[in-house]
Amino acid sequence: MKESNLTTFSELKLSEPILKALAAEGYETPTPIQAKSIPSLLEGRDLLGIAQTGTGKTAAFALPILEHLAKKTERPARGTVRALILAPTRELASQISDSFRTYGKNLRVSRAVVFGGVGIGKQIEILRGGIDVLVATPGRLVDLIERKAVTLSKVEIFVLDEVDQMLDLGFIHAIRKLTAMLPKQRQNLFFSATMPKEIAGLADALLSNPVRVEVAPVATTAERVNQAVIHVDPANKVKLLAELLKDNNMTRTLVFTRTKHGADKVMKHLSAGGFTAAAIHGNKSQANREKALAGFKAGKILVLVATDIAARGIDVDGVSHVVNYDLPFVPESYVHRIGRTARAGATGEAIAFCTPEDRPLLRDIEKTIRQPVPVKEHALGLKNVPALAPTHGWNPMGKGKPGQKPGGNRNRNHGKPQGQKAQGSGKPTPHRKGQSANGGQGAPRRSGGGSWMTQIGQKQA
Repeated sequence: MKESNLTTFSELKLSEPILKALAAEGYETPTPIQAKSIPSLLEGRDLLGIAQTGTGKTAAFALPILEHLAKKTERPARGTVRALILAPTRELASQISDSFRTYGKNLRVSRAVVFGGVGIGKQIEILRGGIDVLVATPGRLVDLIERKAVTLSKVEIFVLDEVDQMLDLGFIHAIRKLTAMLPKQRQNLFFSATMPKEIAGLADALLSNPVRVEVAPVATTAERVNQAVIHVDPANKVKLLAELLKDNNMTRTLVFTRTKHGADKVMKHLSAGGFTAAAIHGNKSQANREKALAGFKAGKILVLVATDIAARGIDVDGVSHVVNYDLPFVPESYVHRIGRTARAGATGEAIAFCTPEDRPLLRDIEKTIRQPVPVKEHALGLKNVPALAPTHGWNPMGKGKPGQKPGGNRNRNHGKPQGQKAQGSGKPTPHRKGQSANGGQGAPRRSGGGSWMTQIGQKQA
């Protein structure tokens, strides 16, 4: 049977306990990466997966790992691990662990998740007993190994997830240290949204004759995301954001800033203006991050301000809008950001703020997605943008070469773009404390609130 023809999870030859767990969640149809990956992984092949968040890749590796572990009759030896998954952030590690719990609820498979920012004592105690599945961030795992809490000598399956973000976070030395401790005979799974030379080199060193699966190239923006850019003076960005958030259609908004300080500053301005907002970034304690994320998922917090690193792994259904308050320095990050909306069949909008100094970044983004981002006029934005080009040395319409040549352009070769023009929001009605997020003409929420797990496949009527 050809992998591309697989239409149900039962065709993937998974065991009955796993199929029952999937059926209990209402999942029948595997996503493309699941259909292409699972058969090869069940055969024990190494895998190189190029896929973004939201493609269902967690289930693509979790299901065959559980299938492998379900055949084990003896408990793992003390202080050992059978399947090791490395993830870049606490949030993503927790979500991966939750997926193993959901899919493996009918199996006797032990699991644990470890990351920094919390006490290490309990983690040491859990690992010393031996674990089937360990999900970890690299830094905390190195600490636990140095404390003799766990050894990697018995790892049978090794997964590196979101490798591009791990390198961005400076985990390359920790990864090399950990991989040197692994046994030579093992199955390796390697997932990254992008594949620059340094990541390709790491993959070549770790993988043996891997199956290559590529789904949703990084330059492919979501079809249902309406994109727009507002050219704005830096001094007006906070006012512009507050004005936009008065639109009652912005029921759940994710705002991206470049820095932790910037996230806190924006959140304080919004809170002072009466908006229910929270910030999430690496300097926040784990308890604060979990509280902010839970409030955002529940609809109690209407605006979540985040940095790229903190937001990696956040998968919340019903995000109506993504606002790029600061344009990212890496254009691929723009695609990851706007992909946080328009999930699970819904539509969404992405609005970017572009100052004159940021125009080269916008040019790089447009080159990466191979389409111009439609300009949206606003009373607080810059007027007569084309006429400003010779003065500022940037090209707002993406044509010709007015003024000096913008810097920061990169050579990139990505897939064809998808997307639609942004639409106007109509007359604003404030979302303030105590006001329902669904009042007025707000966009409909998904029933039951949803969760990141809805990305595993398509529910069928």
